[in-house]
Amino acid sequence: MTLSISWRAGAARRVLMVALLAAAPWAAAQQDPSQFPSAATRFLDGELPAMEAAVRSGDRAYFHDAMARMVDFADAWGFKSRANPELAGYPMCTGAVQDFLVVGLCRITPNGDDCTPMLASGFERNLRACRDAAR
Repeated sequence: MTLSISWRAGAARRVLMVALLAAAPWAAAQQDPSQFPSAATRFLDGELPAMEAAVRSGDRAYFHDAMARMVDFADAWGFKSRANPELAGYPMCTGAVQDFLVVGLCRITPNGDDCTPMLASGFERNLRACRDAAR
């Protein structure tokens, strides 16, 4: 399945949030929350080069597959749910994981509803802070 060219970032963000919230109640056994920054950093460091390549080539199919991987990551950590409230101590990491795909989609379709300079700069700030927390 490929994403439609008319798929806007606002719709993308809503779909991502629904997918994350839908997956959260079935979260697997909880992992050590103190390891979440390292796990989030590894996840994002693995995804960002592929996202950059997808943005350069205009490959929207990447975003569909990456969303599935993000939901799997969210599921494993109880992300965005009450299943693992200790992740609330790492808002920079949850924010970076939540926003990376929307930021990429906004680079392909900059006129999307959620495509603001604040989104991209907030993502970069959260990513740096998450990497710092992982050290």
